[in-house]
Amino acid sequence: MIDSPASIPFASNDAFREIFQSMSEGIIMVDESGKIILSNPVAEILFGYGKNELNGLTMECLLPERYQGHHSHLRAGFNAHPEPRRMGVGRDLTALRKDGSEFPVEISLSYTRLQDQLLIMAFVSDISQRKKSEEALKRSEEQLIVYAAELEKKVQMRTEALNSSIQELEDEVKERKKAEEEAHKALEKERELNELKSKFVSIASHEFRTPLSTILSSTSLINQYNDLGDPDKVKKHVLRIKNSVNHLTSILNDFLSLGKLEEGKIDLQVDYFSPREFLDEVKEELKSILKSGQNIHIECQATSSMVYSDTRILRNIFFNLVSNASKYSGAEQNIYLSCSHDKKNISFKIRDEGIGIPFSDQKHMFERFFRASNADQIQGTGLGLNIVKRYTELLRGTITFTSECGKGTTFILEIPIE
Repeated sequence: MIDSPASIPFASNDAFREIFQSMSEGIIMVDESGKIILSNPVAEILFGYGKNELNGLTMECLLPERYQGHHSHLRAGFNAHPEPRRMGVGRDLTALRKDGSEFPVEISLSYTRLQDQLLIMAFVSDISQRKKSEEALKRSEEQLIVYAAELEKKVQMRTEALNSSIQELEDEVKERKKAEEEAHKALEKERELNELKSKFVSIASHEFRTPLSTILSSTSLINQYNDLGDPDKVKKHVLRIKNSVNHLTSILNDFLSLGKLEEGKIDLQVDYFSPREFLDEVKEELKSILKSGQNIHIECQATSSMVYSDTRILRNIFFNLVSNASKYSGAEQNIYLSCSHDKKNISFKIRDEGIGIPFSDQKHMFERFFRASNADQIQGTGLGLNIVKRYTELLRGTITFTSECGKGTTFILEIPIE
């Protein structure tokens, strides 16, 4: 039984001890239960412990509290299939010092067997300085992105000024840009300012580029086809302009909704309504956004019930979920709306037959700016479902979903009847 450094045969070897003590990175040896049986001076310094103070502690003592519960599962997995590996590939790892402060680390694992017992060795490096350098580089890149975005907007505005035939459209774009700036200012007031700002700039520069470029090219071609007397092609490019403006409007509405939610500026306006009549209205209003051959089918078991809630907010939730169902489904694929109720809650389901959501992405779907890995080629900001979830919380409801790649997605919205 190995329960102390003295019981490890090679720990008394002079050559081993010299190498172990002189390593430039921290080394911690633990048994299968996670108890520390040996550590070198560098590890003691990294974690702020005195000589031999680490011995007898568990590895969980060196982890922030939020990681401790899950770590035992990770350790069990390693014990079952031990192999040299790096911990937390693709994630930022932090460790906990004796004084309670945290610091970023890189950890590599190895193992050996001694007296029929598995011993795990963790090689720990403090990467605080490297993280500071990465943050400095990231800030520089963000500044370049902001500069490039601002320069592109200036060029766009000057180009649009030359197209007198679309003066009305130019005015609308300017108004939308003004609304975008107001949404951006609202976000700047929140505690997550830096993260929101960098992600906003990245998404805006990407999502605005395509529709704005379409508007530019189409307006130029309209003039040419108008001179040539080709009304069909003029009509085609006018439609392209309208679709691009609608896309920009959708993006800006997402940002505006998020800003109002962040500032707590949305008040509930509740009244009684019929779920069946509400779903019929949603179906009628959303017909125009569906792809060719798509249809909305309704099945409502709550035909005689009345619900006391805010239909304005509920309509925003449905518009977002149904438009997503259409966007991520192919032509000819249907969308299904249904509702049922019990004594306390009414449950709405929105089901599609689209591309589905990869399992590895599902836990992140309600996070701001997150988009599923199979949606790269489909336009979107990653804000819609976050806004839906926050609207749902305003109604004191819950929203969940089930999904399978290639077979579609079902969202389940539950809100109180009263």
